[in-house]
Amino acid sequence: MDKIRIHSKDWILVCDGSKALLLRNDGDAQNLNLVEIRQTSNEGVPTHELGDDRPGRVYGAADGIRSAVEAPDLHEREERNFLAGVAQEMENEIARGAVQRLFLIAPPRALGLLRSHFNPASRHAIAGEIAKDFTKMPVYEIETRLQADNQ
Repeated sequence: MDKIRIHSKDWILVCDGSKALLLRNDGDAQNLNLVEIRQTSNEGVPTHELGDDRPGRVYGAADGIRSAVEAPDLHEREERNFLAGVAQEMENEIARGAVQRLFLIAPPRALGLLRSHFNPASRHAIAGEIAKDFTKMPVYEIETRLQADNQ
């Protein structure tokens, strides 16, 4: 894990493509006390409920032969939409002044997608990132892992 320093009242967003946990440190830099602010999840929806996009067809210009193109990954699209929504919520919190410093903890792919949805004005609030999946951990375990790295 990268060395990070979490201060009092810093916010921590722990998320992946289907779950987001927003925490705030009510302790100090030496003794973290993470408090859950909000939890959001995107329940797994069966593919048939996401849509019925079938593979498209393209026609060759010269010979008119039809070819199939790859079907869209509807679950990936749902994950992207979920992360875009989470980023928008965080931007709103930053804009209203509730968040001065934010730490992002997400798997590498989700972290990249999240990062791409923050506008330049909000990026100044991102104090650090950890490319790990902590979403399945209880808050006390997240706190313990961050505490060990915060020393």
